[in-house]
Amino acid sequence: MPELPDLEVIREYLAPRVVDVAIASVQVRRPIVMRNLLGGDPADHLVGQRLTHVGRRGKFLLFSLGNGVSMVIHPMLAGRIRYGDPLARHRVRDVLVLCLADGRELRYHDAKDMGKVYLTDDLNQVPRFAIQGPEATDADLTLDVFRQRLLRHRGEIKRVLVNQTFVAGIGNAYADEICWRARLYPFRRRASLTAGEVTRLYSAVHCVLTEAIEILRTCVGDAIDVEVRDFLAVHGKAGQPCPRCGTSVSEVRQARRATHFCRNCQPGLLVGGGLGR
Repeated sequence: MPELPDLEVIREYLAPRVVDVAIASVQVRRPIVMRNLLGGDPADHLVGQRLTHVGRRGKFLLFSLGNGVSMVIHPMLAGRIRYGDPLARHRVRDVLVLCLADGRELRYHDAKDMGKVYLTDDLNQVPRFAIQGPEATDADLTLDVFRQRLLRHRGEIKRVLVNQTFVAGIGNAYADEICWRARLYPFRRRASLTAGEVTRLYSAVHCVLTEAIEILRTCVGDAIDVEVRDFLAVHGKAGQPCPRCGTSVSEVRQARRATHFCRNCQPGLLVGGGLGR
């Protein structure tokens, strides 16, 4: 699932390459994923328009057009964005292909059909967009603001972190990394955190995300459609040694979501109802 670090690096890569380039033609190959909130044929709103800005908000990637329309990509679990020379053949799960006037193409592919591409002139029409909290890396998200926002949410720490109304941009993978960095059991109740633990959590949010952006900038290159996660400490590393203490990383699965953590560095009660190792 592309999260804040992934999408920020994709945004940085695309902006200098596609801004001020016109869209020559459009192919909507999987209409089920396309949400044209303007009505009519999507091509009528896209073809001939220049891309004027590439932005990001939380886990949404935003493409602004000269006619005031925004194309919003919400990759969800398996959405991937490719930019480059045209492919010789379309792939089965290619959703949208924008052929650009400079001969390159921008292509959205979704192996699960869970993501969405929206066309709108009002971002508040995009589901879940307007209710997002501040960016998780926003300089204005001070420790005091973080504490106050945290008080509004109940439940397990990890569930709060991935709640986009708390802060925007954190998903399953980086929530695991943040909890590990903060030495907090991901299934701890938010209300049980001490003031010192909240400070550690706040610091971990900033450090994990900013470090990930720096790493991805150096290793992603042109392959922005390839998800890079091999540098993570615990997420996806079940059974491997914890980088901090050497204990095998544990995995608990609940509601189709895998959580990875170190039982030694992040002690807590065993989770009921989960499948763990």
